Amino acid sequence: MIDTFDVSSFVAAALKAHRPVVALETTLVTHGLPYPEGVEAAKKLENEVVSAGAVPATIGVLDGRVRIGLTLDELHRLAQEQDTAKLNLSNFAAQVASGRPGSTTVAATLFVAARVGIEVFATGGIGGVHRDVGESFDVSADLHALARHPVAVVCAGAKAVLDLPKTVEVLESLGVPTFGYHTAEFPAFYRRESGIPIDCRFDALETLADAVRSHFSLGMGTGVVVANPIPEDHELPLGLYEPALATALREAAERRVRGREVTPFLLEKMRELTEGSSVFSNVALLQNNARLAAALAGALSER
Repeated sequence: MIDTFDVSSFVAAALKAHRPVVALETTLVTHGLPYPEGVEAAKKLENEVVSAGAVPATIGVLDGRVRIGLTLDELHRLAQEQDTAKLNLSNFAAQVASGRPGSTTVAATLFVAARVGIEVFATGGIGGVHRDVGESFDVSADLHALARHPVAVVCAGAKAVLDLPKTVEVLESLGVPTFGYHTAEFPAFYRRESGIPIDCRFDALETLADAVRSHFSLGMGTGVVVANPIPEDHELPLGLYEPALATALREAAERRVRGREVTPFLLEKMRELTEGSSVFSNVALLQNNARLAAALAGALSER
């Protein structure tokens, strides 16, 4: 069997020494923000992880190889290639085989992290159940990946453009626990609160790490959602958030945007309708999640 996984020397050394490592995705770089903003945001996240005492492992696909620990030059290349695909579990293998570049979604990053032994992953928000699920049957592969790969995903809940109550219900059905850090509610991405209760609240990093380690040690085989609300001073004001979201959803329906294009379309509309405020909030919550993920990885490495 040909091993198509290239783990950088820094990440490999950290894993071998049981030092904390945090996986980072690359869809942000290629589809979430325009070039070079996506690369700049990715480097900020890596710096947050390093500052908190962990090793960042940014993941992507280049030249038929799965790269774990992308260099800055590789990030620039990934962002500038014209045919970089947004990778989930269904198109991952074909893209690797083709030799064409690919950026990893939450689902794909979860798969790679679990494959190489990384226990913690930081992202903005997970995918989930789409609001028109009754017609489209659109449920993100992220949820199924969480049900298959034992990795703790630190996030600000699910992307606000999704059906959050149904998303939490599906996570419960799949056996994926939702742990809140300083919250008893599932965050709503740009907003700190949704009114949707989660499985357990933790106010100390140590007890959160104990619960995550216990989940992994029991061998349940599923991941863990660590819900980390956006910092209060970066939360989108309700008066800006609600009308922008309503308009974005209406335009997506009118234009019949479907499949993998839905979330990028909605996030770009939110950027436009909030005059960039949503991007300001998005980057802030990403950095906040990277800090917590690094701290959690450090605590888990001691258990």
